Amino acid sequence: MNFTGTIIGFMLGMWFTHNMLGGLIGGALGFMFDASRQQQQRRRTPAQGGYVAPLFTLIGAVAKADGRISEAEIAIAERLMARMGLDQDQRRVAIDAFNEGKQPEFNAAEVIDELRQWVGHRRDHAFPVIDVIIETVLAEGNPSPEKMAILRQLAFALRVSDMELMALMAMKGYAWNAGGGRSYGGQGGGGGSYTPPQRTTQGPDPYAVLGIQRDADDRAIKRAYRKLISEHHPDRLGDLPEDMRRRAESRASEINAAYERIKAEKGFK
Repeated sequence: MNFTGTIIGFMLGMWFTHNMLGGLIGGALGFMFDASRQQQQRRRTPAQGGYVAPLFTLIGAVAKADGRISEAEIAIAERLMARMGLDQDQRRVAIDAFNEGKQPEFNAAEVIDELRQWVGHRRDHAFPVIDVIIETVLAEGNPSPEKMAILRQLAFALRVSDMELMALMAMKGYAWNAGGGRSYGGQGGGGGSYTPPQRTTQGPDPYAVLGIQRDADDRAIKRAYRKLISEHHPDRLGDLPEDMRRRAESRASEINAAYERIKAEKGFK
């Protein structure tokens, strides 16, 4: 707990009254302020493991975004609960959260903000969260604009660019040209025009995976690879659950494979 208010209160009490009793009264008032601020902070910031409810709420919102929830989307949520190793109580929280997110007119902005607070400045935590939502977005194949709008809103909140989002989609075999650039409007964003992701038959484009142009020189390619592999390396994930760690391992493998393909094509070491 931060005791800044307590110390300031004590000092002000001493300064105004010039006696210890005044200092103690000021310190007590400052302590009450510190305790209240700490309680508010706990309410605002999801605790460790507190990402479960906002994550599954957002999954429900994405699944319902096009007007209906498919068996494939329900199956993805069920598999995710199993892979995350949720106990009975956590599973109930996840189910209730999913049901909340699928309600008509549900606004995803608040729950996205909860995930943003949980992620903080940890970009290595942002990518696994986005990866989970991408899985739901792509559950039925080529996604609807409504689902993509929520995904882009999440990416924007977690400071993940369209280019990085395109790379994550490319790792799953989808090509997407963001076109209109970063422009968000309304709940879901998507104010800029873009071509919806389409499944490719050739597998991930290695250049899209690294987020580079095909005419990039060797130095730019190596720099993009080093940046990506450092952000996606599973050793950086700390206390994330095993499922998200496996997702990071899979992305790291895709990044390495893309880099090797480009090196072979360009003929550099």
